[in-house]
Amino acid sequence: MAGSFSAHVLRVTVALFVLQLALLPMMAIASDADPEQDFCVGDTNNPTIVNGLVCKNPALVKASDFMFHGLATPGNTNDPLGSSVTPAAAAQFPGINTLGISMARLDFAKGGLVPPHTHPRATEIIFVVEGSLLVGFVSTNGTLFATTLQKGDVFVFPRGLLHFELNVCDGTATAIAALNSQNPGTQIQAVALFNSGVSEVVLEKAFGLGEKAVQKIEDGVKAANKKPE
Repeated sequence: MAGSFSAHVLRVTVALFVLQLALLPMMAIASDADPEQDFCVGDTNNPTIVNGLVCKNPALVKASDFMFHGLATPGNTNDPLGSSVTPAAAAQFPGINTLGISMARLDFAKGGLVPPHTHPRATEIIFVVEGSLLVGFVSTNGTLFATTLQKGDVFVFPRGLLHFELNVCDGTATAIAALNSQNPGTQIQAVALFNSGVSEVVLEKAFGLGEKAVQKIEDGVKAANKKPE
């Protein structure tokens, strides 16, 4: 009897192991693919479209291809939201092409907000350089996880979940973000819903709003997300 039970446990264990192996390819495609060479500096002049940028000729690659100066300069926060996000993704920093990482600089005027948004292809971790930020994300069951960060604090936003950052200090604030994708994608929820052409009937029913209220929100979202000159 004991031998039969042990054999059953062994069969179950083997079956679970085989199932785990079968799921590994699915787990692998949940983030950027691993590179198959030392580097693949993106050739931004090549119009060919692939899942990432076409590789620059390795013979033409220089040390400067792996350097990016764009995060040294504060972004322009002179807009209705009072915030600026300066990305260092593959499009701006071709040296990270195929490496599965990117960064961004977040600058905030007093009261500045990076509005609720998602990154469909990346988890994000932020480090507060100056000031204090109210940050948070919402899980798929509607639970809000929010806290106030001070200088030196770090916070993580799980992949694909709605999140935000608000400057709650008396002056300006700055943060640096790192993401585990060379092209994390950003979808601002208000813009996606109220400034993309979604039928007003859909919005009225989804939010329980009247036609005038939807129009007012659409106008407000458009104004709030107007890019600074």
